[in-house]
Amino acid sequence: MAQTNMTDEILRAEGYLMQDHDEQALELLARLAEDAEEYVDRNCPTTDSVQWFAFPTIFDRLAYRRVENDPRELNDVDEPLNRLYGDLALAYVKAGNYEMAIEALKQAIRWNPMDCGARLDLADLFRVTGDAQEYLALTYSVFERASDARHLARAFLTFANYFEVCGKPQTAAAALRAARKLDVRDASLAAALDQAAGTERDPDGVTDAEAAELLAAEGLPDGANADIAICLLMCATDAAAAGERDVATTLTLRARDLVGEPAAMALLELIRSSEADSEEGE
Repeated sequence: MAQTNMTDEILRAEGYLMQDHDEQALELLARLAEDAEEYVDRNCPTTDSVQWFAFPTIFDRLAYRRVENDPRELNDVDEPLNRLYGDLALAYVKAGNYEMAIEALKQAIRWNPMDCGARLDLADLFRVTGDAQEYLALTYSVFERASDARHLARAFLTFANYFEVCGKPQTAAAALRAARKLDVRDASLAAALDQAAGTERDPDGVTDAEAAELLAAEGLPDGANADIAICLLMCATDAAAAGERDVATTLTLRARDLVGEPAAMALLELIRSSEADSEEGE
């Protein structure tokens, strides 16, 4: 279970998947998952109660890191377990075994509750299997966790499709407008906007104010979570002060993608001025 050995084996399994040697990939990944579960049972008997699992949203996690003076990039668990179960889910999907794919993605999320990609993949599987309640709940949970504009855009696209199926083209247009406001270049978003042009769900058919009202009526935010962007910028400030320039740059770019460059710059200036006032007060 050494991390380097696990990563090497996962890379080998991913090679099998890329070459469409699906049976070999599934056999290897299933064996690795058994080894991982045995290791966890033997060495981590209280896995469900360890500290990182107690933080349900990325806002809470970022705030905690700031209090603990730990500005490093978010990495709540060792990558191999999270990656292992994500790959295993893909192998099961390719084998047509959606039930086992769902269980694998649940494990991936268990090991990293912040993994919005796994959440959205699991939501897609629940949509395919007809579990609408889980499908919508998982997609909605992304709005409370995502620090990546791509995941937020994907969540808005999911709801846009859902509202269209429900016969609410104006609300679908509002969701597409909110996705378009995110500073992200995404091929699926561009395609959805092209398909919506000139139809009832054309995002240009609603104003920002109308879109906000329509989304609020459905319990959805109009755009990104500004609190997350603020925390990303606060951690970026800490990272820069600690000499971690790469981390500071990464977090700043993620904040910019969430709220746009002008808003990110304004928030960053507000954070700096607030910290300067605090230092003067001390």
